[in-house]
Amino acid sequence: MTDYVHIARTLAPLVAEDASQRDAERILPFAIFEKIASSGLGAARVQKELGGGDVSQSAVAEIFITLGKADPNVAQALFPHFINIEQLRLMAEPDAQARYLGQIGRGIISSGAVAERSGNFRGEIHTHIAHVDGKTVLRGRKFYSTGCLFADLIKVQAVDEAGKGIYVMLPKDTQGLVLLDDWDGMGQRTTASGVTEFHDVVLSPEQIIPTGHWAGRRNYVGASAQLIHCSIDVGIGLAVLDDAVYWAKNHTRPLRESGVSRASDDPYILYAVGEISARVRAAEALVRRAAEYVEQAARAQLEDVRHGRSTTAETENLLVQSSIAIAEAKIAATESAIHVAQKLYDVGGAATTQKPFNFDRHWRNARTHTTHDSVAYKYKAIGNFLLNGEPPPITFTY
Repeated sequence: MTDYVHIARTLAPLVAEDASQRDAERILPFAIFEKIASSGLGAARVQKELGGGDVSQSAVAEIFITLGKADPNVAQALFPHFINIEQLRLMAEPDAQARYLGQIGRGIISSGAVAERSGNFRGEIHTHIAHVDGKTVLRGRKFYSTGCLFADLIKVQAVDEAGKGIYVMLPKDTQGLVLLDDWDGMGQRTTASGVTEFHDVVLSPEQIIPTGHWAGRRNYVGASAQLIHCSIDVGIGLAVLDDAVYWAKNHTRPLRESGVSRASDDPYILYAVGEISARVRAAEALVRRAAEYVEQAARAQLEDVRHGRSTTAETENLLVQSSIAIAEAKIAATESAIHVAQKLYDVGGAATTQKPFNFDRHWRNARTHTTHDSVAYKYKAIGNFLLNGEPPPITFTY
């Protein structure tokens, strides 16, 4: 039986080795993704009968904590691949699952082109299919397409002519598909989160997966996505902790007024390192707790789907509980990663701001990655549930 967490831990030193240089020089990790593909890690959540491991959500969290610590860019670029699996498992018909999850089970890497800048609200989708000269074509533009440059298969979120949701599955060499390397965020610089364009991409029927029937229905995929985001942020925090400990032991000089001869005996440096550790470990614990809730909800809902029944009341309750648990974890992971990345400078002092060490990448990565959704609304959702019994919104961020 394949141990996918062990695979991630084996890959981690290779991923971490040149992470700082890749960030500083914006070198995209194509070679790393080739290693990930050949390792089989991408099949971790695919059903066993389709060549995967069907691992637990707790194992997914462990994989992304491990990779997030090594390089959150690589972890983030792999995020769409894992979410594609969840969405296909839940929403696609068996023949589509066999076709696309079977490919993933055999080792290909997928990614997703989802987010757009058009519309009045976040999450609006205007990329669409049209019928032209007897052909079905895809038209549109995605502003964020994380990881698509590394992928063999790209899942596009679009709408049909009636405005109902669909997924469109595109091989990377599809004619009319344009992938741009123009992501210029201050952090997560090597996630390849650039623009993707679709210029009358001709589609066959099996490339279109209807999802409109899931609109307004609570499902576990949002919580699973948030679990991965949380895990990446915990990974960033753990990398900060390692750097803080190393620097304090080997480079930090004590202040004369401290009364000690070693920085590792300075009470304020001890305090700073202790605070970093406590905040990161607390977030890690909440993420691991939330993973157990997400696992229960995912298994229950997938079982409902397998038996062709509507979501049961028991499953609905598990879905709500998992979304609340993951909201709590998201708050802790977000605030921890940002805070400890700044706190590192209280341990290392002015020397740690020098460019060769590139320690600012931790804060830049944490601050950039944690802008995916608003933590303020997580607080609101938790409070509204505990005080008023209101379940969280049915969106991809819960």
